[in-house]
Amino acid sequence: MSVRKGTYALFVTFDRDINITVGALGPHLFRAGTYCYVGSAMGGLDQRVSRHLARCKGIRWHIDRLTTVCDGSEAWESYPDFIGECELARIVEECGGIPEMDGFGCSDCSCRTHLFRMDSGAADELVSRARLERFSDRRAVR
Repeated sequence: MSVRKGTYALFVTFDRDINITVGALGPHLFRAGTYCYVGSAMGGLDQRVSRHLARCKGIRWHIDRLTTVCDGSEAWESYPDFIGECELARIVEECGGIPEMDGFGCSDCSCRTHLFRMDSGAADELVSRARLERFSDRRAVR
């Protein structure tokens, strides 16, 4: 089976306010609610997103600080209709996503952030507008 490449929107939810130290970005208060992280996986979409959805893992990326303590998570993918990572972040903001933490997840581009606070309307609009598909790990499918 070939390796799928693509971008994704990962929604993480906190049921309560929580302080999280995000590596060198420092401590940050995440208010109860839903956040959208935009990422890319050019070396394997299924492997990357499945890792993000797992709670037990080593800390490697900014988003790992959130996914290991969040109360819920789900992922949507831009595959096979590829949308670039920075373009997807721009669409999130256009759909009502509020930039949450400068520098989060965007150390390799010039974007302000790849993490946004979302309300349900913004999340629904993003999924519809970007034509995202709910993530399903296809490695197990034959």
